[in-house]
Amino acid sequence: MKYLHDIGEYFLMLKKVFGRMTKTSVLRGLIFKEIDDLIISSLGIVIFISFFIGGVVTIQTALNLTNPLIPKSLIAFTARQSIILEFSPTFISIIMAGKVGSNITSSIGTMRVMEQIDALEVMGINSANYLIFPKIIAMLLYPFVIAISMFVGIAGAYAAGVLGGFVAGEEFLNGLQNDFIPFHLVYAFIKTFFFALILATIPSYHGYYMRGGALEVGKASTTAFVWTSVVLILANYLLTQLLLS
Repeated sequence: MKYLHDIGEYFLMLKKVFGRMTKTSVLRGLIFKEIDDLIISSLGIVIFISFFIGGVVTIQTALNLTNPLIPKSLIAFTARQSIILEFSPTFISIIMAGKVGSNITSSIGTMRVMEQIDALEVMGINSANYLIFPKIIAMLLYPFVIAISMFVGIAGAYAAGVLGGFVAGEEFLNGLQNDFIPFHLVYAFIKTFFFALILATIPSYHGYYMRGGALEVGKASTTAFVWTSVVLILANYLLTQLLLS
């Protein structure tokens, strides 16, 4: 029953978020701040992980292609499919659940502990809209982060494959273009859009309805990361079934 209560409370929170709106002039500043905190500050870790994971995928594929009859271009094909279909949209989103999710939960949870949310309500401000709506809008830029991850991941794959001597540059580029299906990019970005909403709202829920003191803020951040990751994986499965089957 507790889970049903939590799900109901989550959707009631979303209704409140899109209820009475804060002034546009105030929201504009909050949105730009959230873009800086949630999107721009995440680019460094996303670029670092994407580059080296792309390289690892290439090396692992090359080391397992021992049959001389299999063309080396398959290395690039495998790297491209892995990065575009799953690694960038899903794996990076789970990492962001820790990076962005903990930021959101702890910031809102700390405001709850310090009774700042109650103060906003006393002043007649819709606290859910004031705190959560800018985060949702900022996370709509999340697909651009994933696009950068895809580009850097493929660049890392190229660097590892060519500089490592596993495949010639021209052969890698040929494999990169072979049997490319444009809808795979559309599929990846549709997933990313839903993942962005999950990353913005579930950690917000755990922070907004947190109870207790400073110790509970840390526990709420951990719980938010676990549930965000679970919902991301379930959403990934459902969206893959719907879009690719």
